Amino acid sequence: MTLSPQDQLKNQIDAAENILILTAEKPTFDAIAASWALAHLLKSLGKNPTVLQKKNDVEPLSFLAPPERMESEIKGARDFVLSFDTKRNKITDFRTENKIDSFDIYITPEKAAIDPRDFSFIPAKFKYDLVIVLGCQNLECLGTTNEKNSDLFFEVPVANIDNASANENFGQINLVDITSSSVSEILAGLFKNIWEKQAGKDIAQSLLTGLVAATHNFQSKNTTPQTFLAASWLIEKGANQQKIVRNLFKTNSFSFMKLWGRVMARLQWDEKLKIAWSTLSLEDFVQSRTKPEELPLVLEKVKDNFSAGKYFAILFSESLDRSIALVRNSDTESLKNIQKILGGEIKNGYLEVIFENKNILEAEKELLGKLGSA
Repeated sequence: MTLSPQDQLKNQIDAAENILILTAEKPTFDAIAASWALAHLLKSLGKNPTVLQKKNDVEPLSFLAPPERMESEIKGARDFVLSFDTKRNKITDFRTENKIDSFDIYITPEKAAIDPRDFSFIPAKFKYDLVIVLGCQNLECLGTTNEKNSDLFFEVPVANIDNASANENFGQINLVDITSSSVSEILAGLFKNIWEKQAGKDIAQSLLTGLVAATHNFQSKNTTPQTFLAASWLIEKGANQQKIVRNLFKTNSFSFMKLWGRVMARLQWDEKLKIAWSTLSLEDFVQSRTKPEELPLVLEKVKDNFSAGKYFAILFSESLDRSIALVRNSDTESLKNIQKILGGEIKNGYLEVIFENKNILEAEKELLGKLGSA
């Protein structure tokens, strides 16, 4: 009998001790909140979870209880063994010396001569027993984490949890539900079915935050009856929706309105393509005291104000030679059609397209050109 992905994940978690939780290099609020909830749950099960995230990414969710252990990069994931074959020559003593530019190991052999062939240098097993990846379509979206630690994903079991239809099922366990509004909704169902007693208030608060962020407080089209059932259960568990809304959307204040104003001031409309778009610079974020993470909500407002539009986009400069576009269409269910044209990664109701080695004007030209040739 084949086990369900939920049961497979439970068995892996039961057998593991040190568990690494990963999100995309640029995680959504949903993925961050879900990863924190998962870390709290694993801790309650007696496991040792580590969440890999950068401080700047998690600052907007500082009102939530953070995981006990968070790292910005993988450090000391495995040991390396300097082995000496003692069949022909025993080791009678050794000492180490930590110098400024070296770490020296002094070995005293039983016999005077040492054959260099008796030495070997081998990597030990990774210290992690399980890797859980949240909200990633593929391993490439992990960015430098995947590039610097590629062996990790071959030697350690990987559980892939996501709600994106473009997910590549890259894990040994793939808990992918494209009918869910978010990763947080998937975890809410998992916790309710398997670990309801361990799902305390902090866990519920984190998961409801992910739900609220992914659905724009249950206003977006990806909200389903199942989403409301999950939210209801989380509220029963002690989650405070009003507190979440106050903190998550507190940028709907003067700073947010300044960003919204800058977007509207540069808003352009192409009647032929039926696209409304705007551009922002790094200076716009500085002057409005906002961050790019707030743009999905701005993009939603652009869409709401142009009922005749087919496409909606905001482009911004991340650096002088790197630009990013957030793109939506009037029918979020056909977002994959835009992805086929532009590439990029589908997130919570929008498409993120990165233009490497292009300034904002070059990115704008390429974006409009591709949409025009579709």
